[in-house]
Amino acid sequence: MEELKRISKISDYHSFANLSAPKHPLISLIDFSLVEFPEHLKGLKLIQEYYTIGLKRNVPYKLFYGQQEYDFNEGLMTFLAPNQVMSMERNPNIFLDKKLKPSGWLLLIHPDFLWNTSLAKSIKKYEYFSYNINESLFLSEEEEKSIISILKNIEKEYQSNIDKFSQKIIVSQLELLLNYAERFYERQFITRNKSNHHILDKLEKLLFNYFNQNNLVEQSLPTVEKISSELNLSSTYLSSVLKSLTGMSTQQHIHNALIEKAKEQLSTTSLSINEIAYNLGFEYPTSFNKLFKNKTEMSPLEFRKTFN
Repeated sequence: MEELKRISKISDYHSFANLSAPKHPLISLIDFSLVEFPEHLKGLKLIQEYYTIGLKRNVPYKLFYGQQEYDFNEGLMTFLAPNQVMSMERNPNIFLDKKLKPSGWLLLIHPDFLWNTSLAKSIKKYEYFSYNINESLFLSEEEEKSIISILKNIEKEYQSNIDKFSQKIIVSQLELLLNYAERFYERQFITRNKSNHHILDKLEKLLFNYFNQNNLVEQSLPTVEKISSELNLSSTYLSSVLKSLTGMSTQQHIHNALIEKAKEQLSTTSLSINEIAYNLGFEYPTSFNKLFKNKTEMSPLEFRKTFN
């Protein structure tokens, strides 16, 4: 049976990772080369009650989110919001190679540190805190230098004599880091244009197959979560990729595919509007009518009349 370990305090993580006590109870920058996890990690799940921003390389563990796994053998950034489940397993391929020493930085921020600041609510707008581990941010050498510089500024500030300006200065540095990360993710969407178009192609094929299956009437309408799962992506990452390519979210793509299928049935069959609605997975025809009119500015009946 897998052990579930909840880590509430940053000091508890320091203890778990065999580190000296943190300099500040609510924020800590950790040199990842100093981390020493317990010997037996297989089957261990962690729930951390604080934000975690990682910039890591050559980590001797596999990390899992759901069915996703990733080896940290390249430099990349990860972002975890509080209460996300992460499981860890030793990666022998990297661990046995003595030349590949884990390195990087781990910034832990307890939500209490952000209380009564601009970031307390706005941090939730950064969607990459909900991305899967295999959707991490790969940095160029110059980008990595910029991030490390900000991390060191944060460390210097909380290790100095705390005064009434300390929290404000640290929060401004955090906002700068998060905004840079958002910019770098946009760059990643562009530089990985080919692979992102492959995601779009797979989505379009998936939706086409879904709306053209014979037993569609027995299933409910596809959800963003179901489609994302089929593509092995988190729902937030998939929508971010699609918005960068097409300007539309995953839900909008689903609706567009549905409307195209509805138009086909309205123009080529004698099925009633209600029958078409049920065929497309709608429980209530009124919902179908409302969505169709919202997307086409015509009711299904008005659209059908244009073909008669």
